[in-house]
Amino acid sequence: MRTRRLGRLGHQSSVIIYGAAMLSNVTQDVADRSVQEALDGGINHFDVAASYGEAELRLGPSIPRIRDQIFLATKTGEREAGPAYQSITDSLRKLQTEHLDLIQLHSIGDIPELDKVTGPGGALEAAIRARDEGHVGAIGITGHGHEAPATHLEALRRFDFDTVLTPINYTLSQREDYYRDFLTLAEEIRRKDLGFFTIKSGALRNWPTEEHPYTTWYEPFTEQERITASVAWVLSHEAITGLPCSSDVRLLSKFLTAEREGAGMTAAEAATVLEGVPAYSSPFINQPI
Repeated sequence: MRTRRLGRLGHQSSVIIYGAAMLSNVTQDVADRSVQEALDGGINHFDVAASYGEAELRLGPSIPRIRDQIFLATKTGEREAGPAYQSITDSLRKLQTEHLDLIQLHSIGDIPELDKVTGPGGALEAAIRARDEGHVGAIGITGHGHEAPATHLEALRRFDFDTVLTPINYTLSQREDYYRDFLTLAEEIRRKDLGFFTIKSGALRNWPTEEHPYTTWYEPFTEQERITASVAWVLSHEAITGLPCSSDVRLLSKFLTAEREGAGMTAAEAATVLEGVPAYSSPFINQPI
């Protein structure tokens, strides 16, 4: 597994991140096997969130055994300082650890949401408190939606976040305004030497019907060739530290294969595969969450 430096935090993170949203509704046995599959595949960066169903509870039993092997990140979706601090405390308990490497303010995709968390009494105050008390090592921000890159650029003007998680995939790059904002954000992240993650590399589109055979909230790529191309295209952006696999345990092995098989694939070669995919569209059109 290739690694990339996590900005000024210095951690050499695997370019495939374990997106523990895949554990939101699985048995403990399935969770344990999936975590081991990730470790065997070279993943050393695990990312979860308080809002991912039972994911923190399912990941927790593995943490005491592997804590010194991994970078551990979670997220709080709370907007006010009090509830956010309680969320961080609850996450530490569920994850069976005394220290998180990263706490992220979750799903900040527009300026009104950013105002809530960065204003007086906002969740950012809780993250700073947890960091100052030694419970977390770093503070990041995440977000969905077509305004996310521009919102995250503004976030960096307001606070010195250590990491940013913002969406990109090939079809999002075809939206001229979006890709311009993304590249502007990427350049600022490089200048500040921050960690930079991205999501939705494996998203094909919103589900077109009520039938959802995978646990992702969007319809994912499932064919190996397309997953490989999507991963290779995203990782062609050198500013990006890593990307999480799609949130279904059955797709983890395909992301591990994609990292290996796509290592020598150029952005142009990946784009050739992706530009011919039928119905490929932004997952944020009529976003269900």
